[in-house]
Amino acid sequence: MRAYERFLRYAKISTASEDGTGATPTTARQLDLARLLAEELRALGLADARVDESGYVYAGLPATPGCEGAPALGWIAHLDTSPDFSGECVNPILHSDYDGGDVALPKGGRVLRVSEFPFLRELRGQTLITADGSTLLGADDKAGIAEIVTACERLIQSGAPHGPLKVAFTPDEEVGLGASHFDVKGFGARWAYTMDGGAVGGISYENFNAASAAFDITGVSVHPGSAKGTMVNALKLACELDSLLPAGETPERTEGREGFFHMVGLSGTAAAARLEYIVRDHDRAKFERRKQTLEDARRAVAEKYPAARVELTVRDSYYNMLEQIKPCMHLIDNAKRACEQADVPWQIEITRGGTDGAQLSYQGLPCPNLGTGDYNCHGPYECITAESMDKAVEIILGITALYADGVAENA
Repeated sequence: MRAYERFLRYAKISTASEDGTGATPTTARQLDLARLLAEELRALGLADARVDESGYVYAGLPATPGCEGAPALGWIAHLDTSPDFSGECVNPILHSDYDGGDVALPKGGRVLRVSEFPFLRELRGQTLITADGSTLLGADDKAGIAEIVTACERLIQSGAPHGPLKVAFTPDEEVGLGASHFDVKGFGARWAYTMDGGAVGGISYENFNAASAAFDITGVSVHPGSAKGTMVNALKLACELDSLLPAGETPERTEGREGFFHMVGLSGTAAAARLEYIVRDHDRAKFERRKQTLEDARRAVAEKYPAARVELTVRDSYYNMLEQIKPCMHLIDNAKRACEQADVPWQIEITRGGTDGAQLSYQGLPCPNLGTGDYNCHGPYECITAESMDKAVEIILGITALYADGVAENA
């Protein structure tokens, strides 16, 4: 079975995660796909495939004879889709022998336009897969799952030499919790790769340092008819706080390694308000300075309005995996070699976000990310091609073979 055929089946299962539920996984619907995958893996021959109490799928493929001494290598993808756009009742559409032009999606009046998405020209002649315009497609990250499962099937059917392989599918990656309950020790891999979004051939081992921040503001609320000299409007203080942050350092004005402050929530009344941000920077020192900038803004407003109360809460989310990958750059070298063997141009990508791999790298499992072939994730213009998924499978198999052959430095 080709990877895209599996993906079409997985895409129809709703698995959106949801922030703030307090449950693990955050939505019970993720378990529908988790259980299906565990059953499918067992049917393929991964007899230990299971779903744990937190909704993680784990499985292992023993080494072939003669390769037992190879390092255990892990392959990881995530079960959930983004809560940012509907993932209910996904209807994947195949555009065979795609002509490289605009694609009108049947619902919502949406059009995939080459003028907006120039990469479409490069997909000419392939089998393009989209949703119908009313939902996201879910290739982030069900494509990664399909590619890993298909690679396992190919290894079993071919009998190709390989070392011990470990497979895991995680819930809740899209809400930053994918690695929160990951059993690194039980997983048993020495190193791993996540397969999670981006053009096939993409190799990422550098991501943002990330934090969430919230200002809780208590003003002084009195009747507006007698407010002069007394009222302190909490909402206006929130706006003033935001004005103290660098105006050019927002997501829409930055790129590459440039960090930002991103306002994600403003709510409240004149009496009390809450102002929420996510904070990102690739450079750790700059990241720490960004958090200090928030504190400086809080102090300035608190001193200007002593009758108000301004509190700041900052929580680190994850860190740049680069420092954890540096000691084992063979992971990157072998990914490049496998891309070349699959006749896929590789490109090093700087992730302006985070992956499960970033958190896992700091839990002792160095884990760069490889592209699945997915474009425009988290929205109705998401698309992928069947051929790019085939190439992703080849890359997985190529890396697996390299580690079985002992190519990895410092292995």
